[in-house]
Amino acid sequence: MPKVMVCGRGGSGKSTLVALLARELATRGKVLVVDADESNLGLGGMLGMEPPEKTIMGLLGGKRAVGERLMARLRGAGDEELRLFDDSLTPADMPADVASGDGTLSMVRVGKIEHSMEGCACPMGAVARSFLKGVSARDGEWVLVDTEAGIEHFGRGVVEGADYVLVVVDPSQEAVILAEKACRLAEEAGKPRCVVVNKVDAGVRQVLDEKLARLGLDAIAEVPYSESVARANLEGETVADEKLDATVRGIIAAVEAGLRA
Repeated sequence: MPKVMVCGRGGSGKSTLVALLARELATRGKVLVVDADESNLGLGGMLGMEPPEKTIMGLLGGKRAVGERLMARLRGAGDEELRLFDDSLTPADMPADVASGDGTLSMVRVGKIEHSMEGCACPMGAVARSFLKGVSARDGEWVLVDTEAGIEHFGRGVVEGADYVLVVVDPSQEAVILAEKACRLAEEAGKPRCVVVNKVDAGVRQVLDEKLARLGLDAIAEVPYSESVARANLEGETVADEKLDATVRGIIAAVEAGLRA
């Protein structure tokens, strides 16, 4: 089953949608959520679990060690590509100290900004790219990737390890412009993609649809604003709203159809 990269502008609801999708998919099989946002600290709470003890970056020796391996490769003295594992890794095989969850719904974190003045997050992008390329999901397993805000993950090549790109758009001009570029970059990378509009109501839906249409984009689903989801996010609790379940199932069906196309 697929590795789905969820992207969009900051505040569009990427992490919330990842949590909602993960909750539904966990009723069908195994789900691995990959936290590839070096700034987001709340995804574990949204999923209803404690974050794993160690990041993947930590498993590799930390940011400095990964940076040194990257520099060695750039100098031609290292591997052609930064590799995390010799063999393919499945969601069920995640090392215990880098994965949290119950085995059905699990979460790993690529890496986080830990210190002031520690430098750029480029090594984390390299780790995310290599990790996603190495992970293979068996039938009935899904991998959901929560990315950082914007489109940096396209430039870093993280998209190479994904099978599908889901772009989240909230009612803002910035989100619409970014969605057009993200979709174009996904197509450039040869990845199927879709757009989901989030936190909308009847008053803005038509305007948002018109803006997207002018850019050649059509949303496959509308996720309305949910007070219970907003409250759960504020309290750091599991994100859930039964009223959104049918919409979430529709998004999953659309992704499956897009992969078969």
